[in-house]
Amino acid sequence: MLLTGIRLENYRNIAVAELQPSRQLTVLYGSNGQGKTNLLEAIYLLGTGRPFRSAKVPDLIRQGLAMASIRGQVQTAGVTSEIIAKLAEKQRRLTVDGKPVQRAAELHGKLAVVVFSPDDTAMVKQGPEARRRYLDRTLYNSNVGFLREYHDYYRTLKQRNALLRSGVTAGLDIWTEQLVESGSRLMQQRRQYVEQFLPLLRQHYRSIAGGHEEVGLVYRPDADDHFLELLEQCRLSDLRHGVTGRGPHRDDLEFLIDGRALKTFGSQGQQRSYVLALKLAELDHLQQTFGEPPLMLLDDIASELDRERIHNLLGFLRQREVQVLITTTTTVGIDPGLLQASSLYRVDAGTLTYEGSVPR
Repeated sequence: MLLTGIRLENYRNIAVAELQPSRQLTVLYGSNGQGKTNLLEAIYLLGTGRPFRSAKVPDLIRQGLAMASIRGQVQTAGVTSEIIAKLAEKQRRLTVDGKPVQRAAELHGKLAVVVFSPDDTAMVKQGPEARRRYLDRTLYNSNVGFLREYHDYYRTLKQRNALLRSGVTAGLDIWTEQLVESGSRLMQQRRQYVEQFLPLLRQHYRSIAGGHEEVGLVYRPDADDHFLELLEQCRLSDLRHGVTGRGPHRDDLEFLIDGRALKTFGSQGQQRSYVLALKLAELDHLQQTFGEPPLMLLDDIASELDRERIHNLLGFLRQREVQVLITTTTTVGIDPGLLQASSLYRVDAGTLTYEGSVPR
């Protein structure tokens, strides 16, 4: 999969910007706060229909204006397509080759994207919500059918919570049964994905970190196979608090190193290596799914990885023929040999300036 061109208008702090990425490596450099991450976020939105940072649609539109647009040209399986995203008020509207995207399946596989950012490293120490969000996002990127299971569960959860808040118990059993049915399917999807994903994670961690540590990834369902019994036990508590206290919306994803919690016993370097291994495993899984490598977005790479890890990562991605876009405050520290045949852009106050191919 390749992104051959992208144009942004009134997206966050960017008035107008055009980018023709290299087939291998594109470097976006400049001081912090200039809009580098905004460019990566726009690319991710084209591929998935949503930004990788939490934001409402009005936050994505340049201040004081009513609309924004992103227009991208992509090549998938040798076929060129144009994806356009138009943002206005509270709506995101996407088209592929002029046809409105009505369902997520119509966008799926056009431009698969993996992003590695400082927020990903932070999720190691954050609460379950961040890791659950990561799991669901990566699962959806490779399996469009998961989105249906996800929405079924959370729509049912919303209805059950509304009934609990009303204090009316008539109909509660029906919503409880539906929640168990949809929740069981959601848990099964999450469990299967983690089982498939773990061998890839271990393989990449060994290649990145060396050494003899064994990493693990464990899906921790809040309800497991006794969801109905659990909800019955919590019925009075749920009615008292007006909310469903237990279920897949409380699940967690546990990161382990040598059988112990990574957030407690892993060093900062081990935590960063683990998250990077997660991303490379995600890349492998998407390549297995679609038959060609996805696009890789590396945000603020120098703040997360040392020079040796950057060198090894970019070398690995080049060998795999993955198209890569990175943001950084400086090109110092990136091996000039890896920058050969890449494209360099300076980003300053939302303005993008092409500075040519980086010399060897």
